[in-house]
Amino acid sequence: MITTVVDEAGIAEITVDYPPVNALPVAGWFELADALRAAGADPKVRVVVLRAEGRGFNAGVDIKEIQRDPGYDALIGANRGCFAAFAAVYECAVPVIAAVHGFCLGGGIGLVGNADVIVASEDATFGLPEVDRGALGAATHLSRLVPQLKARAMMYTSATATAAELRAYGSVHSVVPREQLRDAARTLAAEIAAKDPRVIRMAKEAFNGIDLWDVRRSYRYEQGFTFELNLAGVANELRAGFGSSSGAKADGGQPAAGDGAQPGTGGAS
Repeated sequence: MITTVVDEAGIAEITVDYPPVNALPVAGWFELADALRAAGADPKVRVVVLRAEGRGFNAGVDIKEIQRDPGYDALIGANRGCFAAFAAVYECAVPVIAAVHGFCLGGGIGLVGNADVIVASEDATFGLPEVDRGALGAATHLSRLVPQLKARAMMYTSATATAAELRAYGSVHSVVPREQLRDAARTLAAEIAAKDPRVIRMAKEAFNGIDLWDVRRSYRYEQGFTFELNLAGVANELRAGFGSSSGAKADGGQPAAGDGAQPGTGGAS
């Protein structure tokens, strides 16, 4: 489920909790998009902290939901849901701080890549396991987190990057022990919330207006290749073994590529 709590300082804390690994079903992506847009539309809200409960921040889309669908409704829903959630982060009228712990895979990259600021725990890892499941997507957002050639290597190999690496690239604001993550994100949020909200909202709009590329258009372009792979049967072939391998975990205890982290069905979705 998705919950939103707004405190007296105007900090809206949006929390994602979809056990076991925060791999969101179609409805979950739309629910998250609605929560983000509602927070931005609330005049009392000055900043949003997007966080998660459980083992990791986000493991992409729920592949099993797609596997259960004999047609393409779940695939289309996942693509549209991810598109809506990623856009809602980017277009939220106030700054969005992503507080990331554990694994951030597939759709998680789409969320944090469109955030305004990222605070991460020391155990956080970031990656796109798409190619292992016959899908593509969120290269748009990964390219906002790491240099271009690093992003290509990560996509082609399904390799992950640590929070410390992203901190060195300048895309992660700070790295803290896991038990301090929420407090660190809220401390930063309080600093932003203390500013004049009229100026901060305009600053967010101004930054989006001068962005170097249109994240909505480029991500939608990527999604077209995911549809091609599905229509060609490639994605179904690679996803076929997901159920039998979903219990396997990669080093560090994060879901193995595709363990509920089917990003490309929407691109990491």
